[in-house]
Amino acid sequence: MLRFLPGAVCAVILATPSLVHADTWHIDESNSSAEFSVRHMGISTVRGAFKKVRGTVEYNSSDLSKASVNVTIDAASIDTRVEMRDEHVRGPDFLDVAKYPTITFHSMRVEPEGKGKLKVTGDLTMHGVTKTVVLDVDGPSAAVKDPQGGSHMGASGTTKINREEFGVSGTPMMVSDEVTITLDVELFKPPA
Repeated sequence: MLRFLPGAVCAVILATPSLVHADTWHIDESNSSAEFSVRHMGISTVRGAFKKVRGTVEYNSSDLSKASVNVTIDAASIDTRVEMRDEHVRGPDFLDVAKYPTITFHSMRVEPEGKGKLKVTGDLTMHGVTKTVVLDVDGPSAAVKDPQGGSHMGASGTTKINREEFGVSGTPMMVSDEVTITLDVELFKPPA
């Protein structure tokens, strides 16, 4: 983000693509979540979340070609509010966290998708399989300053995947193949 600079300096920076850079924002783990939902037996929706989400976002609203999103989720941090189910999902029928401890997303491109919206295309790796997915993103919000001078902004991205395509095939008659994934993130940039 550009600091308060004289108008002429801002104009030169904005007109010179090589000088426009993306700022690095860090995912604030305590105020972010990676959630998912699946249909159970075709009659109800079961929701869960991963408690440990970290990563960085490179972002400058004036040049999205330099934007990037990198997220790492600790697969063992899954929480569906039922410990017995969580243990089953951590096991070889589903995520097999002993063998595949992380779920990652690395963007390939970020594009505008209307006012206040972005389309982020990237590689999702889960259970040792990588597939290209598209996140429909609301945001990011306008940046706000905290009392210490750091900046914060937020965004929410959603996508749907077929778990079978990632080799996550446990209990097919009980759990839908379609999984909705939502990332709600607060991004933080320390003071300059």
